[in-house]
Amino acid sequence: MSSTTALPDIVVPKGFRLHTENSAHLLLPDSNDAFLNPVQEFNRDLSVACIQVWGEQQEEQKKQRWLRNQEKQAAKETPEKRRKVDAAEGEAAPKEYRPSGIVILEALSATGLRSIRYAKEIPQVKYVLANDLSEAACEAMRRNVQINNLGPTDGDASTQSPAKVRINEGDACALMYSHRQPKSRVDVVDLDPYGTAAPFIDSAVQCIRDDGLLCVTCTDLAVLASGNFPEKCYANYGGVPVRGEYCHESSLRLVLSSIATAAARYGRFITPLLSLSIDFYVRLFIRIKTSPIEVKRLSSQVATYYICTSCQAYYEQPLGRIVEEPGRKASSELNLFYKTHVAPTAPQRCPECDSALHMAGPMWSAPIHDVDFVKRVLAHVEKDPSRYGTSPRIKGMLTELPVPFFFTPAKIAGYFRCEVPSLAEITSALLNGGYQVSRSHALGGSLKTTAPRSFVYDVMREWIKTHPVKMENVTDGQIARRLLQKEQEAKVSFEPHPGTLTRSSEVKLVRYQVNPTPNWGPKPKPNKRKRDPVENTNMDEAD
Repeated sequence: MSSTTALPDIVVPKGFRLHTENSAHLLLPDSNDAFLNPVQEFNRDLSVACIQVWGEQQEEQKKQRWLRNQEKQAAKETPEKRRKVDAAEGEAAPKEYRPSGIVILEALSATGLRSIRYAKEIPQVKYVLANDLSEAACEAMRRNVQINNLGPTDGDASTQSPAKVRINEGDACALMYSHRQPKSRVDVVDLDPYGTAAPFIDSAVQCIRDDGLLCVTCTDLAVLASGNFPEKCYANYGGVPVRGEYCHESSLRLVLSSIATAAARYGRFITPLLSLSIDFYVRLFIRIKTSPIEVKRLSSQVATYYICTSCQAYYEQPLGRIVEEPGRKASSELNLFYKTHVAPTAPQRCPECDSALHMAGPMWSAPIHDVDFVKRVLAHVEKDPSRYGTSPRIKGMLTELPVPFFFTPAKIAGYFRCEVPSLAEITSALLNGGYQVSRSHALGGSLKTTAPRSFVYDVMREWIKTHPVKMENVTDGQIARRLLQKEQEAKVSFEPHPGTLTRSSEVKLVRYQVNPTPNWGPKPKPNKRKRDPVENTNMDEAD
């Protein structure tokens, strides 16, 4: 005999449990056939905010284009035609701009939680196409779409409205390839797989409308952020990972480089809007546009990095340098002429400590955030913080400089075998030197700065003058002796600077996840039936 538990507007059958996240409600089987990770609420909150802000930008641009077209048409009209138009408009309603709405394709939907939240919380959404290869996942999605009132309306077939969340059971790549023709493309593609998104990138960059948005999650940080599997990293992303403390930022840059290369094959280029390394995964929001002339810039946006094996100083080797020369029609921006020059710039050994270098990349070397977009997202979240359960962390993570890589004062002090300066002291020294500085979202206690590594080391040499190193504890072969033997070149001042990084502690911004529950990280992949290797990649971890 079955029993049910009655809740407001929702009846929870026996063998199921109700899960609520923000505006969405899910009925999940106790057997957990469809996997859901509650810790990914931050990922979903951030995605809702970013897609809505991007959608608002799109509508602003479309409306401006519509108004310009209306003005051009009005300018072409003769007085006689204008009188006829005015007479007709006197009987009919005047023309108004009508938002077109956006279509989102979530390729790997699992329980459908993400798709449901998009449909309910983003006003610009026309509909969401939710796909999964798993029969059990699609059944769960149908159930959850219905209890959230996002399915087709009841009534006669002639009066039914289409579902706000439309479910498709099938291969994710096949679905995206079927939408690659210009008239059938979608506005947003969201890839949130179990592990790497690499198998889905090629189809994703083809099925997005011009100036569309690609949202990507990769959870294979064991490949992206360590030196354990460089061959696998190269196979998936076309680059070798960094062995160093800033490996999680290099993970973002490896994925961006992979996506940029895939898009370039089809005459398309990317603009990273927001790129974050979060807990056990990376999450990226990328605008994709078509412009073969912009694709030519790609070689100057990708670089190989040479990393010191001892002190982790890094040296950039761009793959190309772009020289723009006006063509015959100097007034035409599209008639620029490009040349790519490649010349070695990296040293043979580390100039700071004379240690050997190891190579990482190629990876994205251009900015990984769009400053204007990030400001819009922050303003959107701060306008109504209660709308998102993880709004304090969103505000904390979206604040950093768009320069490559970071460092931690404790790590640098360890190289010198000296006392660690406070955050206020080291940021004051960098700011007094005329450089910018910010926190990094990727690692607790980390800093990003426009200062070169040589200046950071000079800051430590100045610090050591008042906090001396016990040289009897430093042997001849240690890195500290080589760093201390080098002469200080820059003038350094630890005078307190008004821009010192204290705001985050004052307003209690949250950047780094605190373990919410035991074993809260990535879970084992669900496998209810045997699949071939290609099918087995089409599963979702996050939702």
